[in-house]
Amino acid sequence: MAARSCIRPALLTLAGLWLILTGTPLLAATTTIAVAANFTDATGDLIALFERQTQHRVKASFGSTGKLYAQIAHGAPFDVFLAADRARPQKAEVDGLAVQGSRFTYAQGQLVLWSPHAETFDDGEAFLKAMAYRRIAMANPRTAPYGQAAQEVMQHLGVWPQVQGKLVRGDSIAQAFQFVATANTDAGFVAASQIRAWSQPGSLWQVPAAYYTPIAQQAVLLQHGADNPAARAFLSFLRSPEARGIIASHGYRLE
Repeated sequence: MAARSCIRPALLTLAGLWLILTGTPLLAATTTIAVAANFTDATGDLIALFERQTQHRVKASFGSTGKLYAQIAHGAPFDVFLAADRARPQKAEVDGLAVQGSRFTYAQGQLVLWSPHAETFDDGEAFLKAMAYRRIAMANPRTAPYGQAAQEVMQHLGVWPQVQGKLVRGDSIAQAFQFVATANTDAGFVAASQIRAWSQPGSLWQVPAAYYTPIAQQAVLLQHGADNPAARAFLSFLRSPEARGIIASHGYRLE
């Protein structure tokens, strides 16, 4: 009993010494997360708050949902997957790549048609139907859920066949945004969250939600991170009121 009673003080002393030397609690861990490109800015704010609150560390890798899933399926060492749809996280569960029961919707994405120039259009729907533009940007529908949503909008408006020669497709919604922001296209379909940092909205059309399948962005704990306390803590944090407030402030709807 005496030997056991000495163990706890020794561990506490070790933990205290580690905290003094490194500034990090002994049980702090690092998690690596795969994040859909549209969620880049929000992720930066979320990670900053999470690391302050928990002392865990987060490394994030951004890309299109489809490409990130392909990396995960080929063994990329990600612990958490924040997708821009529900299909890939669900597939990760079915394929045994994710922890069953860990999947949830962390944000509802909103699609907009945007140009940084105020004179580009007044009515986005009329602009698309008039076909007066030279080029229009969108994300690749095969790999990016926002690209799939943009295709659905143009199909709904009856302009999809005619617009093919004018489309500039980005690998991700981030690349599509860059095409528009750098004036390589006249306008483009982007995520509402991406124009948050622009002081002047330019020309903006908030696409009616009825024009495309809802963009339910889901998170899931991957098998690689099943035993990682930082990964589990980060997913729990995403459900907190503080995190949800940050997500909403970046232009996302919440369930």
